Amino acid sequence: MSSSPQPILRVRVTARDVETLRALLREAHPDVGGLARRADDGSCSVVAYVSPEEAEALQRDGVSVTVTGDVTAEGQARLAEVGHGDRFAPADAVPHGLADKI
Repeated sequence: MSSSPQPILRVRVTARDVETLRALLREAHPDVGGLARRADDGSCSVVAYVSPEEAEALQRDGVSVTVTGDVTAEGQARLAEVGHGDRFAPADAVPHGLADKI
């Protein structure tokens, strides 16, 4: 198992019209976060979570893909903020349960 996970990107997929976006979503099946939004010019966009390779594969005529974040890196940064151990356990607490005493 590798020490660094495969990066997952948050991208905004914008299609020139609803039909183009529907066809893309049916074909590619990206992990979509939320509802599609329609702009005044008729274009539609949706946020998706994909690998870098999938992001490149989504780009085609009438569709633009904009990377808005690296959620893997953001998640790793949030994990670094989480403490280790049980901060509510008393300092002299003895562990209980099945384990090897080292």
